[in-house]
Amino acid sequence: MNKSILNTEIQGFINDNLNSDITELLLKGIPFKTIDAKVIIEQIEAKKRSEKKLPTWFYGDGIYYPNKLNIEQTSSEVTAKYKSTLIEGDSIIDLTGGFGVDSFFFAKRFNKVLHCELDKDLSNIVNHNYEQLGVKNIETIAFNGIDYLETSTKHFDWIYVDPSRRHDSKGKVFFLNDCLPNIPKHLDLLFEHTKNIMIKTSPLLDLTIGINELKYVKTIHVVAVNNEVKELLWSLEHGFDKAITVETINLKKQGQDQYGFLLENENPDGTKYSIPLTYLYEPNSAILKAGGFYSISKQLNVLKLHQHSHLYTSDTRIDFPGRVFKIETVLPYNKKAFKKTGITKANVTTRNFPEPVSLIRKKLNIKDGGDDYLFFTTNLEGQKIMIRASKV
Repeated sequence: MNKSILNTEIQGFINDNLNSDITELLLKGIPFKTIDAKVIIEQIEAKKRSEKKLPTWFYGDGIYYPNKLNIEQTSSEVTAKYKSTLIEGDSIIDLTGGFGVDSFFFAKRFNKVLHCELDKDLSNIVNHNYEQLGVKNIETIAFNGIDYLETSTKHFDWIYVDPSRRHDSKGKVFFLNDCLPNIPKHLDLLFEHTKNIMIKTSPLLDLTIGINELKYVKTIHVVAVNNEVKELLWSLEHGFDKAITVETINLKKQGQDQYGFLLENENPDGTKYSIPLTYLYEPNSAILKAGGFYSISKQLNVLKLHQHSHLYTSDTRIDFPGRVFKIETVLPYNKKAFKKTGITKANVTTRNFPEPVSLIRKKLNIKDGGDDYLFFTTNLEGQKIMIRASKV
């Protein structure tokens, strides 16, 4: 950590060039001889990436940034805020602290937070930033979190960990035991120091695989932001042996959609099917990731179009955690039927359909955009159909 970067004049230069072309900036030359130009460029790039993702840091005074990779890998403020609402207590240890965004928000819910980060330079940066942000109840230590627990007798209300995938596991099936730290391997050690564990994982982790690798899983939170799944949160409670709850949330620019179900109830028993009626419903990405395809039909009393077509319908409009459409027409999938609609521009979606969107657009000569929404899917009789709808 080069504290020269905090010089008022250098900070001013960084702020003035957040939107500058980096190549041109280097060609022009950095007007400071006391610090490497590369260091200043790293600060500009990292701060720019923080503008929307980490506004508290971006608008804070005297904030020091690590390299842009650390910024890319850290939680966003919106997801960190959400996860902090799920747990509380007197003490928590963050075993893989990173840039410290999660710990920052945990500090609003816990009296004491211990932030572990093996990279000493990053740990010093985080500690400096907490001071700048006025946070007084987080202790930062430059130590491997697992090693710390192996030598500690402390007990925490919660342990939080965000394991990273090993580079040599890229392209392979995502398993927790391919990550660092290896949580399944160290789970007993963690439970020696707490009763409650929260694990953050990538959405790439299959829920069934995660459940099989872990034990005492109580709740799985599937977190999406503007309909893009960002992370899975696994809540473990020592000794828990009841049904696992899956909670989904889509954090939107305005409001949020929440939906939860018991995993053991996710089965086709009692599911009702129908031809397309008045309204069409498409679940948000968090529900699709969670696999709540049958539960949502039974809980919200909407009818499924087909066992494998995750689209739903009803005659009466309901509040639904996803997109809602008014059905205009339902047609068989063929060029002759489509030509009669006169549609040349539309938003195209496929669900349980053998052809990709790109091929459909090419075959039917449909441009992207407009007010029409076309759903290509399979009905309960196994027929390929096209649903023309308008967004509600």
